[in-house]
Amino acid sequence: MHNLMAGGRDWVARAMAIIDADRAQEIDTPLFELDLPEMAGCRLFIKDETAHPSGSLKHRLARSLFLHAICNGDIGASTVVVEASSGSTAISEAYFARLLGLKFIAVVPKSTAPAKCAAIRRAGAQIHLVEAHDDVSVVAAGLARAAGGHFMDQFTFAERATDWRGNNNIAESMFAQLSGRNAGLPAWIVVGAGTGGTSATIGRYIRYRPELRASRLMVVDPEQSAFFEFFRSGDRDVTGGIGGIIEGIGRPRVEVSFMPKVVDEMLAVPDAASIAAARWLQQRIGRRFGPSTGANIVGALALSASMQAAAEPGSIVTLACDLGDRYADTIYDDSWLASRNIDIAPWQRRFNDLGEDPCMFARELRRARPL
Repeated sequence: MHNLMAGGRDWVARAMAIIDADRAQEIDTPLFELDLPEMAGCRLFIKDETAHPSGSLKHRLARSLFLHAICNGDIGASTVVVEASSGSTAISEAYFARLLGLKFIAVVPKSTAPAKCAAIRRAGAQIHLVEAHDDVSVVAAGLARAAGGHFMDQFTFAERATDWRGNNNIAESMFAQLSGRNAGLPAWIVVGAGTGGTSATIGRYIRYRPELRASRLMVVDPEQSAFFEFFRSGDRDVTGGIGGIIEGIGRPRVEVSFMPKVVDEMLAVPDAASIAAARWLQQRIGRRFGPSTGANIVGALALSASMQAAAEPGSIVTLACDLGDRYADTIYDDSWLASRNIDIAPWQRRFNDLGEDPCMFARELRRARPL
């Protein structure tokens, strides 16, 4: 742990130097192509965000949130940092808090996967568990006030903290890597909506760079989440359910950072389909990713099927968001699925039959929750 000088601008300068040095030694996350013979006319690329030191897409967000808060004067040498998170953001923020020698408290729903809670603790955080019906942001803000600390509030500041014009953000990195793969501009980019920060960054970057105007952005949304209904109805006050199981994406309310005007299309993905897709991907490449990655894969395959049926060649890019080991006792555990009456078998059959009917995924998903 670094021994930082306490107080004022000296501490800020040292903190910036430590974060910059950490970034400089980090290699960019890889982009790999998924072999998809069933959709011969479409190339599917996955940007593997699990390669970050803290193991998930949220590493980028955590860095941005710390830079934003430190430069705003909200975090100093002895500030207690508090965040509301279902897991991955807490792990990533704990990584940076430990790097800077700061105490970090994660407010986590009790429904969070035990393996994720263990990873949060290993990262150096203190965990404050809350019931599923509690507003984690309200609890986190209260803890921060009581400690005289700072509530990071990822759901408000995700789109503000990230430099969407460049600075090796996820969009800039993705397009740079694709240009070296002779893939041309992707027809679609598929991401989930958690804070809304990733979709805001990519959607803005596409508009900022006129040469990228042919690329479109799809956002996938799980059950119990409010984002899809908001996108469909335009009613920002719409609410979803409580206790969603696809950790990392989906929220019971529309968060401030979600920007629907930069999103071209949304797809509501059944939870069983997301879980089946994560397992299908493991069978294909021998690696486990979390259920939010599964939701991304469902969206990407639905688009691939539509492009295949319309004889439209092109490429699609999506993200591997976090490591599947964090879900060994949840989505990869048959007894856990059975205890929640989640039947993934019908969706597994649909994945296995991809080549027989290229429009099948799109039809089934639209039937489940049409836009």
